[in-house]
Amino acid sequence: MAAAEDARDALDPGHEESPVGPVIRSIDRTLEFLDLDVACDRFVASTDRLMPLMQNRDLSQDAREIIGQNLARVRVACEWVEQAVSTSEPDMDEAPAKLLWGE
Repeated sequence: MAAAEDARDALDPGHEESPVGPVIRSIDRTLEFLDLDVACDRFVASTDRLMPLMQNRDLSQDAREIIGQNLARVRVACEWVEQAVSTSEPDMDEAPAKLLWGE
């Protein structure tokens, strides 16, 4: 929504922004924050629900490796969020991106 409006404004410097444009962008940012907050909450809630089920379970070596790989991805994602929140810069270096998306 807002990105399309920003792109139009960049192409047409004489184009006047609608008075509701800043309000819409603010709502978009709030929704993006809430989506990220919910994603973090869901991870914690899922982990809290699943970990007790792991009691007295022996995982195969393959299963442990898969969990280890996924935990590495979770750590990268968490570090990415922390960096983006502290610097307001959501870009990610190439190496962590490869680990996160398996490229």
